[in-house]
This record gives sequence, structure tokens and C-alpha cells, in this order.
Amino acid sequence: MIKFFFIISLFSNILLLYFINKKKIKNFLYQSKIKKIDITDVDDIFKLNVISNNLSGPKKEAIIKSFNISSNNNIVGMTSDYEAWIISSLSKISHNIFEFGTCSGKTTYLMALNSNENAKITSITLDPKDVLSFTKKNDDNEISFRNIKNESIYNNFLFSGTEVEKKINVIFKNSMEFNEEKFKNQMDLIFIDGGHTYSIVKNDSEKAFKMLNSNGIILWHDYVPGKESAKDVVRYIDEISKKRFLQHIKNTSICYYRNNLLSQ
Repeated sequence: MIKFFFIISLFSNILLLYFINKKKIKNFLYQSKIKKIDITDVDDIFKLNVISNNLSGPKKEAIIKSFNISSNNNIVGMTSDYEAWIISSLSKISHNIFEFGTCSGKTTYLMALNSNENAKITSITLDPKDVLSFTKKNDDNEISFRNIKNESIYNNFLFSGTEVEKKINVIFKNSMEFNEEKFKNQMDLIFIDGGHTYSIVKNDSEKAFKMLNSNGIILWHDYVPGKESAKDVVRYIDEISKKRFLQHIKNTSICYYRNNLLSQ
């Protein structure tokens, strides 16, 4: 009997330790295969301004216009504040911007708020009326496929009716059917945060590489090893990193590629 209670107690303690350290254990088991870099190594705009010998702050170029909205909105898959700052800062030095996956338009709005007056932002999203006819590929992640439907519910967006809406062109189309030819070699910044199934991430990325100009940047959202809904994103990025030099920005779920950047 004592032995039985000892085993139960030991098992309970192991379970308790697991749940207390669940995040650490998960991070250990599912480590990023992509080289991690600090944000200060991404672009000069993120270089720190030295204030004193023990304090540095952002350069004025990295001071952005931003906003937050109540969680009561129940918007799926938004960027973190830190990720939003990164995207907004890069928008300040980008003229032609493309976004795969509009969703509520939060990131689109931030890019419009922070880009120059003559910037052009194109964002593509699945039309809500086409959601029911959208089909899953055999090797696509089930959760990711379901999330596509949950995120493709908007006809109007957070930027609708605002002054910066004039910068934005929304394409209501399945990105698998999108013809990228007229955008070829034009984009300064491309943000990929559309459908997270393998077929869509691959499709959007291959088109993005063609659309990028000679110094352009691609950002992928939701590179989170071990997260079920991001499994196909991780799978594709790990695969493509064998051919192209991708980097994972520390403390974010963003992977980064610059057209003229060679592996060190």
C-alpha cells in the first residue's frame, strides 16, 4: 500500500512539474531550425540610439503610429505589439507593400499609418462568400484549414473609412488563383500571414519571391515550432531555408528574408 501511494505521489509530482514548466519543455523539444537574430541586425532603422552608458532607445525613425483594440473583438491570429512595431517600422522605409492575408485589417492599417504618403499597399483576402467553396488539400493541416474560414469573415476592415484607406487596395480572391505577374520585381515589403495550410504558405511564398524587388523584404508570421496551427508554416519555412537564407527574429514568430542578403 505504501509503495502504491509513493508511486501515485511521484507521478503527481512529475505531472505538476510538467505543467509548471510546460512552456520551457515545449521550447526545448521544438527548437527553431532557423538562425535567430536580434532586431537590431534586421535593418539600420532598428539600430539603437545611445542615451547613456547603461541606456539605449529607439531611433526617431522607429517611432511609430499605433493602436490597440479590445479583446472583445475576438479577432483571430493578430500580431503581438512587438511584431506590429517591427512591421510598422519597416513600412516607413517601404513604398510598395503587399500583404497575404488581410483578416481584420489591423496590420494593413498599421502599414498604411506608418508608410509615406505616396505608398501603395495591396492586401489579398478570401471573399467571405467564397469560404464555403474553399477546399482542403490532402496534406494540409486541419486546424489551419479551419482557421482560414474563421479569419475570412470581413468585408469591411479596421482601416475602412479612415484617411489612409486611399493607400490600400484589397483584392478579394483566393491567393492560389492570384496572378502575381503585374507585381513582379516591384515590392519593397511583403508580409505573409494568410492561410497557414502547407499548400497556401508555399503558394504565397513562391509568388512573394517573384514579386520582391532587388532589396525587398519578406516577413512570415506564425513561425512557432510545436504549435499545431502553425505546423505547416514551420514545415515550409524549414524546407525553404535549405535553399534561401532565412532568419528568425528573436522574441517574435516572424521569419525574415532580404533579397540581397547572403548567408554569413
